[in-house]
Amino acid sequence: MRLSTKFFALALAPVMALALVLGTAPQAAAQKSIKLHHLNNDDPFDNATGAMATVFKSLVEAGTNGQIRVQTFPNGQLGKDNEVLQQVRAGVIEMGIHSVGGFASIYPMMGIIDVPFAFPDIAATYEVFDGPFGQKFAADMEAKTGMKILGFGDSGGFFHFTNSRKAITTPDDMKGLKIRTMTLDTHQAMINALGAQPAPIAWAELYTALQTGVADGQMNPVPIIAFARFNEVQKYLSLTGHLFAPYVWAVNMKFWDTLSPEEQTIVQNAARSAIVAGRGISRIIEASDRGLPALSRNMEVNALTPEQKAAFQAQAMPAVKQVIADKHGDEGVAMMNAFLEAIEQAGN
Repeated sequence: MRLSTKFFALALAPVMALALVLGTAPQAAAQKSIKLHHLNNDDPFDNATGAMATVFKSLVEAGTNGQIRVQTFPNGQLGKDNEVLQQVRAGVIEMGIHSVGGFASIYPMMGIIDVPFAFPDIAATYEVFDGPFGQKFAADMEAKTGMKILGFGDSGGFFHFTNSRKAITTPDDMKGLKIRTMTLDTHQAMINALGAQPAPIAWAELYTALQTGVADGQMNPVPIIAFARFNEVQKYLSLTGHLFAPYVWAVNMKFWDTLSPEEQTIVQNAARSAIVAGRGISRIIEASDRGLPALSRNMEVNALTPEQKAAFQAQAMPAVKQVIADKHGDEGVAMMNAFLEAIEQAGN
């Protein structure tokens, strides 16, 4: 005897409800999912990666009518940056917004952009990384890591020095200071060339290291200095603007290849818009009461004159260029020269 349609509907209702919860209902099965790692809070008004992740999620989900869902994993929830990068590479998660320090673990030539005191202003960084050099650099990363690169985000602007002992106005002022660096040969070579002692310390341990005197100082952009509350444990902020270290937005290539051409365009354009949003929030934080004005209330702030910057550049740049040549050979020197040429052409 045949069961009624009504009986079937009643019998299947709990199953369909469970399928919806588990994401296995027929409509949900057609959806694609992106797990996105980044290093900071998800608040789009708090930091650059929070803004990037929020804008990206909104644009991708709206642009695909919900057929691609984006789940963000902020604050390094999935592990250390270099460890999560391996998860992206292996396809455990789909994408991540990574620091140069993290990305250097699988692409050592990341260090060619660490030539100190190379950029004249922040606008030039955008022109360089969005232009032909950025495309060339991304293509080399893709060829050597097997991952798709969506672009280069702003980690907060130029790096500046803070320390607990004295104002820094000349290279001689660096002598005797222990300065925290990432575990990058180029960063350590720069600090050594300026007469200071590099101290590779994990980010999670840095505040305590500064507080206890394990390190005298560190270098980071203004929004990160404010965000990390280093003004509580550092007295001097010297606006040296010596480095720009972009975020690298990487995607698992196998996942990228599962996207249709239309979906790839939506994802790529969403990332570009998100990068612009991250740059904007970095500049706003830097200039607002949450950035430099706030830091200046309990830190002694000094900016280098062009002549003072030239003295730092003359002492630090040759040492870093030599490290790049020694470590990466002719290929690294060629990429570094392309980088420096792009900076010279920026704004022209």
